[in-house]
Amino acid sequence: MHPRVRLVAIDIDGTLLPTYSQTISRRNGQALKDAQDAGITVAIATGRRTAYTAPLLAHLGLRADMPLITSNGAVTRTLGGESLDRSHLEARVARGLCGLLRQFGVMVFTFDRTGRGELMLEDLDGAKGRIDLWVEANRDSIKVVKPLEYALPDGDDPIQGMVTGGLQKMRQAEAALKASEWSNACEAIRTEYPVRDLSILDLLPPGVSKGWALERLAARLGISRAETMAIGDNWNDVDMLEWAGHGVLMANAAPELRILGKERGWMQASPNDEDGVGQILEQAIADNKANARAPSARVSKLGSF
Repeated sequence: MHPRVRLVAIDIDGTLLPTYSQTISRRNGQALKDAQDAGITVAIATGRRTAYTAPLLAHLGLRADMPLITSNGAVTRTLGGESLDRSHLEARVARGLCGLLRQFGVMVFTFDRTGRGELMLEDLDGAKGRIDLWVEANRDSIKVVKPLEYALPDGDDPIQGMVTGGLQKMRQAEAALKASEWSNACEAIRTEYPVRDLSILDLLPPGVSKGWALERLAARLGISRAETMAIGDNWNDVDMLEWAGHGVLMANAAPELRILGKERGWMQASPNDEDGVGQILEQAIADNKANARAPSARVSKLGSF
């Protein structure tokens, strides 16, 4: 008998959201609520920061205590705003990363505060050219500082940095970081969107990732790894897919990730444009009910590679 699912962590972009949309579909939104009503703790796990995450969920009637793992694991809060967990990247490390990585693309540092200055960058024009929608959505939080090192005095530590540009440039940036003196001072996690030739290299405190944050959240809730499901589509989801007892990869993931998913035995969801998250949650709810009725004879119908 497999343990029932008690906690599920869900990525947003490319997973919960349809492609080119900022609105959660009716089926996915209903499945989130139904899962909560069925006793499953539903958590969001995203590279977005909290202020860029919560508005997507505000109209769905979800519980205020719903956990939001944001900034790729650096911050965990509830939908209602309660702080659960947080980590910081040392300012001195962030300054060093500026000198190393600005040659590869647009750099941004995120701070755990509200209003202008939550996001610090030095090249707004470059950001507009590469991530227009992100700039428009976050304009009220952005402050331009040149050079960016001036935004990073000792004692004012960001929670996360990122450098963004084309796929090849970000792979070069990651290689440069691994070969540098800063390689052990931060965690680098890459997200890729090949259709747009867009990649984001997130710069986090050492050891921090979605998987790290999910493990800590599960421990806080008294939920085991075997009772945890994670659903994602990109490279920054790999740690949580590996940690969770039920790893679920979206069918719209990159071919290399699908190969990895087959090797790791992850389940497969339908694509994000076909409400894959909703389908998986509906089946998890049904499996939990079947497990409760006949605990010695549970057979999951969740898809696999």
